[in-house]
Amino acid sequence: MTDVESNLARLNERISDAAARTGRKREEITLVAVTKTFPPERIAEAWEAGLRDFGENRVQEAEPKIAWSRENGLNLNWHMVGHLQRNKTKKAIQIFDVIQSVDTLRLAQEISRRAHAASVDVPVLLEVNVSGEASKYGFPLHEEDGKQLDHFTEEVHEIVALPNLDPQGLMTVAPFGAREEELRACFRRVRAIIDILREQFANQQWRHLSMGMTDDFEIAIEEGATIIRVGRAIFGSRQDNQEDKS
Repeated sequence: MTDVESNLARLNERISDAAARTGRKREEITLVAVTKTFPPERIAEAWEAGLRDFGENRVQEAEPKIAWSRENGLNLNWHMVGHLQRNKTKKAIQIFDVIQSVDTLRLAQEISRRAHAASVDVPVLLEVNVSGEASKYGFPLHEEDGKQLDHFTEEVHEIVALPNLDPQGLMTVAPFGAREEELRACFRRVRAIIDILREQFANQQWRHLSMGMTDDFEIAIEEGATIIRVGRAIFGSRQDNQEDKS
């Protein structure tokens, strides 16, 4: 058994246990393996261990890995999970199956324009920033007075009307190093927001909450996550000096 196989076995047990604590099943949680800085060989190990969903943070790093996986017959679902610049959207819709990090109306409009030109439909998640941290991307939703939420739902009205765009849920990144109660508050707020979207936009299938990484995925699952994005718990420490939170 490889390190990836043994790590994944332990991880799946933890996911199953977290889901069971709230009456859910393991099958309800999609595990996205975040492969930034890891070589294609590690992706192959994870694929052989049964993983099918993979995530990358940058288009330029993802492109050769995705090409390699397809050339080698690995049938994978690729998720864009990092900040996407508008000038990279054309390439992003060519190589990714899902874009989880739509963080502005302008980006949604650009993805729609590019997708319409290419005659493809693009599943997306809307990234929300509920912590208020300036270092994080996402629609700002940290204030409790309702003004930000009203503005967000107005923008969602425009987003759901865009052609060739399929909004399927929300994504967030919790505060790094936060205490458990702060993490739960963050995840609960995102869950409350998606409940509002389900009520206001009943024709959309708001089925996904992408939240939780290596350090907090169990709490995220307990608070309703349907997608978790995990790197270190599968592949080990990163192979460079970049800040590693996935």
